[in-house]
Amino acid sequence: MAKTPGQVWFGDTTTMTMETSKETTTGEARGATPQGELKLVASNATPKSAGPAAKAGAPSPAIEPPAFGSVDVEAFSRNLARVIENGGKALAAYMKPREEGKVRDEFTENVADIVKTVAKVLEFWLSDPQRSLELQTSVGRSYLDLWASAMRRLSGEEFKPVVSPDPKDKRFADPEWSQNQFYDFVKQLYLLTVQWSEKLVQGAEGIDDHTRQKAEFYIRQFANAISPSNFVLTNPELLRETMTSNAENLARGMAMLSEDIEAGEGNLRIRQTDPATFAVGKNLALTPGKVIYQNDLMQLVQYESTTDEVFKVPLLIVPPWINKFYILDLTPEKSFIKWCVDRGFTVFVISWVNPNAALARKSFEEYMKEGPLTALDIVEQATGEKKVHTIGYCVGGTLLAVTLAYLAANKKNPVVSATMFAAQVDFTYAGDLKIFVDEERIKQLEARMQETGYLEASRMANTFNMLRSNDLVWPYVVNNYLRGKKPYPFDLLYWNSDATRMPAANHSFYLRNCYLNNRLTKGEMEVAGTKLKLSKVKVPIYNLATREDHIAPAKSVMYGSQFFGGPVRYVLAGSGHIAGVINPPGPKIKYQYWTGDSPKGDDVENWLETATEHPGSWWPDWLDWIKSLDDERVPARVIGGGKLTPVEDAPGSYVKMRS
Repeated sequence: MAKTPGQVWFGDTTTMTMETSKETTTGEARGATPQGELKLVASNATPKSAGPAAKAGAPSPAIEPPAFGSVDVEAFSRNLARVIENGGKALAAYMKPREEGKVRDEFTENVADIVKTVAKVLEFWLSDPQRSLELQTSVGRSYLDLWASAMRRLSGEEFKPVVSPDPKDKRFADPEWSQNQFYDFVKQLYLLTVQWSEKLVQGAEGIDDHTRQKAEFYIRQFANAISPSNFVLTNPELLRETMTSNAENLARGMAMLSEDIEAGEGNLRIRQTDPATFAVGKNLALTPGKVIYQNDLMQLVQYESTTDEVFKVPLLIVPPWINKFYILDLTPEKSFIKWCVDRGFTVFVISWVNPNAALARKSFEEYMKEGPLTALDIVEQATGEKKVHTIGYCVGGTLLAVTLAYLAANKKNPVVSATMFAAQVDFTYAGDLKIFVDEERIKQLEARMQETGYLEASRMANTFNMLRSNDLVWPYVVNNYLRGKKPYPFDLLYWNSDATRMPAANHSFYLRNCYLNNRLTKGEMEVAGTKLKLSKVKVPIYNLATREDHIAPAKSVMYGSQFFGGPVRYVLAGSGHIAGVINPPGPKIKYQYWTGDSPKGDDVENWLETATEHPGSWWPDWLDWIKSLDDERVPARVIGGGKLTPVEDAPGSYVKMRS
């Protein structure tokens, strides 16, 4: 088939025809096109030279790429003007606080570390001419294979993709990424480049593990950023939407970008959900209760019983201060706290304050004393019980372990059991967060915290988001600023964006003693003048890990189990750091969990070979474990036990403090 003027073939896939006159140029009358209007027509016609449609790699004829329809040149031009105008506002919102000295850029520090890290990798490859030649030959061969495959496809011969994306990779789900030869070529070129860059790091011998881990992280961030799915001209979905909406999507997106930079006071605060949809105490954190005590660092919430009888031993939950406690009380159907209350627990939860500069010198020791140690005393006052069950989540679990070791060293034993939710006590295998922890980076961070007295909430939130940038960053950049669509309301992502600050003294101690020097499991950590040894902690431990956790890896949690002196039940839940924990029982089974032998070493896959897989939530398994330790019941308790006057209704005021 001959190509007519203005028509471009992309192999055997979509044909795009540009029409600027009243008659089409495709040889088929498609009706009149108004003068001055640009019309793009998508066609799935296949050139005769392509041969049979069943050839390998050929697109399914059942899938028709949607037509672009008509483009209104005037509307398109107006929207482009709006894009420029709103882009200017975004730039002004970014520059103004910097010009006023309200925001200090960290760009130079980050770039310097990236360059230094990647340079060590390149030094290995470029220091030897033979290795350098092998490197160039490897990438050149891959690109030549791709080119040869593309030429075979263009000529209608049988072809096979050189590389294919992971089936779970949602970036390339649109059929046109495979049907359209241009987009398929760009996609494969990108994937080959990413593969090569990963091998570049993995094959670099002689660099230390920490440098390798940092290099892998930086390369991954760069690869995620340059994905063709992140740009209008190389993303078929974005291009279709831009053309069919006359660039209205880009105009809306630039307006949202400007708003989000203003909301971040000069830094981009990517909205992951609609913040107007949720409010703590109105449609989140609804379980009835009262704040029965508060100090500078925390409020202690006691929840109203919903059963006539309750477990004799009350339950104290120590959440992370890095996030807010209502992850355990999102909505009634997802609330772990409500589920516990409804099953007869007298539940107490620490709600940490969102600290400001006035609390800059609050130390890790004070967090222990004014947090769980004080809470244990208040629980005893409210219930009359000298024994409690405890739960610690993430860094709250680390603090709980420290508290248990401190109590054991001082020959006190008020705890019946300790449950750890995705919590680390040993940091040998602490995951990608370790890339931010070396002496140089900690000194930079400490200097920054000295200026304000705390670590900004946005910095911590950005760090966690970048660990999963293909899930928590780039999809929202594309959806918000290129598609111009507001994100869907999602309670979990609202909580994720409700970040908290870190007081300087406490955060510095945590980074140095846990991530950098791993002193807790070495028996070298000292808190309140006491050397801590986890081997003295004899209470039964329910140690929950999540299989896809990028913050507290399952391997790290398993390895940490061996340092406790008492029995440890290691349970592995499906999914990640949050979804694996907040997985309530119900008819809709989302994830599974595994139980098995007492954990030894750090080989999770080896442990799984003999473990038993269970469908659904691990919550009932935990409840059975608690009952096996103590199932005695008493009449339901009154909040405060008649001894403590409630301060305010749950969830309290501390949790509502936003950064």
